[in-house]
Amino acid sequence: MSSYPSRPPAPSEGLTTPGAPVLHRAAPGAPDLRTGTDLGLLLLRVAVGLTMAGHGTQKLFGWFDGGGLNGTAEYFAADGYKAAKAMAWVAALTETFCGLGLAIGLLTPLAGAGILGIMLNAIATKWGGGFFAPEGVEYDLVLLTGAVALALTGPGRVAADHLLPVLRDHRFARGVAAVALGALSAAFVLVVLRD
Repeated sequence: MSSYPSRPPAPSEGLTTPGAPVLHRAAPGAPDLRTGTDLGLLLLRVAVGLTMAGHGTQKLFGWFDGGGLNGTAEYFAADGYKAAKAMAWVAALTETFCGLGLAIGLLTPLAGAGILGIMLNAIATKWGGGFFAPEGVEYDLVLLTGAVALALTGPGRVAADHLLPVLRDHRFARGVAAVALGALSAAFVLVVLRD
């Protein structure tokens, strides 16, 4: 006979010694954060999401020493993108809103896909600069990888998606579809909208 329990312990079981008061009892339906997975996903979402949102506001409003829309459009034009002003708007809005969506865990696979598309373009523009910073792709690759990982795994239980019944149960297939959408969008921009 196995000495392992046949079911996982309830949130209040196993945390106290016999006769001691129960110090923790999770509310019904509340996430159990003792495993660390949800906390780890939350930290990754916030780090990648707020970093991307910050970059988006640099482009959109010129915050944090950013170039604003005009400076971003000049960068896109110099890098060979057609319709540079439109590309500046697309990049700024995608980085801002997908970053915020990722940070709060809202529509996580799509937010990750948007960041994937942006980062693939960033990597393509820096490709000749090697791997390491300041001209390399390492930073962009880390953000891309974090976004793809979150699109595939889902946001965890401490997320806005978890509050919405239709999004509560993350499906791996949705993550794969979102990643494919982000990659195809990036390929379209690089092939069609860039000289």
